[in-house]
Amino acid sequence: QVQLVESGGGLVQPGGSLRLSCAASGPVSDMYAMGWYRQAPGKQRELVAVIGSNMTPHYAEAVQGRFTISRDSAKTTIQLQMTNLEPADTAVYFCNSGAFSLRHPGAYWGQGNQVTVST
Repeated sequence: QVQLVESGGGLVQPGGSLRLSCAASGPVSDMYAMGWYRQAPGKQRELVAVIGSNMTPHYAEAVQGRFTISRDSAKTTIQLQMTNLEPADTAVYFCNSGAFSLRHPGAYWGQGNQVTVST
């Protein structure tokens, strides 16, 4: 069974930076896209950033220019470098994999990591 283990996150002041990491294990295809979604209280889960097997990234408009997604050469680990964080970025961030397309999430989810941007 595919497992996604996340690390990182925490509390940061507005304008600060954080990094999230996600490591996949099990029968993971290197053709899967991997990405990050987030869910704020009372809101639906939304795409943050995703990266395909060809290493092409795609970002939500709200984070474009502030967040960078990267993937290792083995294609089993991704990171999300978040800079210039805003209170609106506060949410639980979930790693995702299992889809071949960038257009929708796959079947596998990480446990979620809280990111809080506050003074």
